[in-house]
Amino acid sequence: MLSNVTTGNAYSDGEDRRGWFVGSFITPSDSPRSTSALEVKWGVHGAGDCRSQWTEPAETTTLSVLISGRFCIQFPDGEIVLTSQGDYALWLPGVAHCWRAEEDSVVVTVRW
Repeated sequence: MLSNVTTGNAYSDGEDRRGWFVGSFITPSDSPRSTSALEVKWGVHGAGDCRSQWTEPAETTTLSVLISGRFCIQFPDGEIVLTSQGDYALWLPGVAHCWRAEEDSVVVTVRW
């Protein structure tokens, strides 16, 4: 085992936190995954899953990257559909959003 490397599984490590597996909410607080610098989510969404209510505008920049599937992110002034592996949307603090999985999808989201 490497002394300065932490390993795990994003899916299982985030199961109890809606997919979030790195961030200030990780316990114990001395875990390398516990940080106030950023938050990381491994989102697994079945076709038809959605968040139909607008989020509260966050005070963070957010980046969502499509790993697989087809995923739509809606914003007050339009929507972005991620269709190809590696497609992403990045939005600045203060922007509300909601989303829907148009196909079974895996999306990595990072906030900072």
